[in-house]
Amino acid sequence: MAQKNDYLTDPFNNGIVAILKGIDRDVERGEDVLMLGLGIVMLSSTFAPVAPPSILLPLVALTFAFSASFARINYHNMQRKLLASIAQLDGHDQLILHPLTAVFSESPMHSLAVSFNPLKNLKRTWKSALGGLLINPLWMPIFYVMGMQISEEKNLGVLNRAIIGVERHIYHDEDTKSRRFSP
Repeated sequence: MAQKNDYLTDPFNNGIVAILKGIDRDVERGEDVLMLGLGIVMLSSTFAPVAPPSILLPLVALTFAFSASFARINYHNMQRKLLASIAQLDGHDQLILHPLTAVFSESPMHSLAVSFNPLKNLKRTWKSALGGLLINPLWMPIFYVMGMQISEEKNLGVLNRAIIGVERHIYHDEDTKSRRFSP
């Protein structure tokens, strides 16, 4: 299945509404991926009686790593498609969608290579090492990728609030116009 390069699906519909629907759907997809990873990790305790920690804990870390990675790829795709879609709109519509582009510019997400590099994320590395020392050294990679998962969730939450703000602005303006013109 070919992947769309922008959110403008139908040239006859309102471009802002199409962009908001598309990016909202992608935010939900990212949240679903993160929740799936968290759910799988929560279910991993059911395998504790049959799987030793030396097998189970790396699988937990891999689950967090995969879900955070897929969410990061989805985030970068959202940014790319949003910028491509906004480039096709006029200036007024671009101004309305500015809060969405501001989220991507104010909290940029680095590439996966940077995120997985412990030397470039010293704060996350320090926190995971401290947690590993307090609980178990096998938990250090889990804490590290859990930090990635939390970062992804935080950025999707900020983007979701920006989408809600733009939707409120649009529908508040439409509601005001309809009241002004109705008898």
